[in-house]
Amino acid sequence: MFVSNCCIRRICSKYFSTRGISSFSKLSNHTSKIKYQKCVKSIPLRFGGIYPFFSVVSNYIGGYQYLSTQTSPKEHALTEDDLNRILSEIEKNPILGKETCHCYIEKLSKSSNLLDAVRLLQNLRDRQVFLFPKTYNILLIAVGEGNHFELLSQIFKDLLMSSNFLLGQDSYSNLAKAFLKSTDTVHILKLVKDVSELTFQTSTTVMNRIISSFDKSGQIDTALLIFDHMKDLNCKPDTITYNTVLAILGRAGRVDEMLHQFASMKESNMVPDIISYNTLITSLRKLGRMDLCLVFLQEMCGRGLKPDLRTYTALIEGFGRLGHTEEALRLLRDMKTSGVRPSIYIYRGLVNNLKKTGKFEQAISLEAEMNSSFSDLIGPKDFKGNYR
Repeated sequence: MFVSNCCIRRICSKYFSTRGISSFSKLSNHTSKIKYQKCVKSIPLRFGGIYPFFSVVSNYIGGYQYLSTQTSPKEHALTEDDLNRILSEIEKNPILGKETCHCYIEKLSKSSNLLDAVRLLQNLRDRQVFLFPKTYNILLIAVGEGNHFELLSQIFKDLLMSSNFLLGQDSYSNLAKAFLKSTDTVHILKLVKDVSELTFQTSTTVMNRIISSFDKSGQIDTALLIFDHMKDLNCKPDTITYNTVLAILGRAGRVDEMLHQFASMKESNMVPDIISYNTLITSLRKLGRMDLCLVFLQEMCGRGLKPDLRTYTALIEGFGRLGHTEEALRLLRDMKTSGVRPSIYIYRGLVNNLKKTGKFEQAISLEAEMNSSFSDLIGPKDFKGNYR
């Protein structure tokens, strides 16, 4: 943390070598992030004496005792007065103070000295002082690599508080990756419960992002477990939650479960949207269940939802690959009549499918139509910017 030169020299003179004091003095005289990091890296790391002000004097945090450390409570030199002075410096210049604190926590994490880092956070938390989100992200990664799952809940909650519950995707990814080695569901369910109570007004949004991050990290069953657990908490699944789960099950080929969750969605008085139906139709198309695709298309239209590019793409590709080219061509005509711009991929796929079924004249005619309207078709750039 950023403290005055006087305070730095007084506290650190007992614990640092001549090289360490010199580096620490440099740290107090430079303000850029890069210079901070260079100074921090130059400080020799020692257990038992180094970073005395990173540990709690008055309290030994329950639940953290299992972490291995070579320091002992007797060696902690931080007093309440010292801590208050450090906090005062952070209050005077929050950005510089928190940036310096970030560098030291990063140093502690890399040295596997997590206990001191956690104790520091506990002191700050007790005083309603929260660091930058990037600082907590470092600890999320560190405790995950060390399999210290009991720590994850509190660190993630601090992370939420530090960002006013507006986390970036990297934070959720770090959380999910931290559980890659976990075989016990107790810890993740406890974390979900704690987070739901902390972020009551935004808990569903946070849960949706947690579920999505576990899915992206390949932990499908854990993502679905969190979804099931949500139903017993104050934060209930919303349309986005169900759409995420439908997509997870669809990609995994678990169609029966997908259809069950879709039925459950409607039973919960949740109104499916275009994303819900497109997810179902796309997943069923991959399995060749075009009969069910048409059922959901009819249901979707009955709810007043109009098929879009994704809907038509799935249907036309599905029927075309099965050799039902007449139905595919009919859908293409409906698509254009409805004012939905076709993509170049729809045309190319349908031309190939016509050739495979020996309908060369229709293929040539459709290819000519594609070339004449090329500028009006949705192409790769459109997909990259707006449709994917």
